[in-house]
Amino acid sequence: MEDLSKGMGQKLQFVTTVLHDPSLIILDEPFSGLDPVNSNLIKDEIFRLAQQGSTIIFSTHRMEQVEEICNHIALVNRGKKILDGTVQEIKQHYKQHQYSVSGYGIEKLSLDQAPFTVVSQKENTLVIQIAAQNNSSDVLRFLLDRNIQINAFQELLPSLNDIFIQLVGNTPTARTFEKI
Repeated sequence: MEDLSKGMGQKLQFVTTVLHDPSLIILDEPFSGLDPVNSNLIKDEIFRLAQQGSTIIFSTHRMEQVEEICNHIALVNRGKKILDGTVQEIKQHYKQHQYSVSGYGIEKLSLDQAPFTVVSQKENTLVIQIAAQNNSSDVLRFLLDRNIQINAFQELLPSLNDIFIQLVGNTPTARTFEKI
């Protein structure tokens, strides 16, 4: 092991961990030191093991991996669980009622009496935040009444990385444990 690169060592540790098809697998930062090709190989194997019924728990600080791989997560900070649920439930809970809307003529839109505020604008796309008393239908009605030809309308949910930062900030002991 001493003579192997970090990535090769990670792959070897992963293989020896899953070689006997255990029903419970605990992984700590399983993608550390791996290039994208080997990360995909390990990820695919994790999915395969989960589909075959293995319970897989892994610890990571990489929220993009959590979003891509995990079904259920728990966020632990300073030894206390501060968040628990499915990725979708958590994202819905922390949403900020922001939407991306693109359309022809939107860049010239007068915002008088708009049921939203503009967070950012780039060419014919707005990122908006809907006022508390309104909903997405009110926004669409407002835009259609002003003859905006809508090309795209999508709710923007926060990333787990954004939620993590919001909850724990710069706490150096923050750690997440996920079950796939």
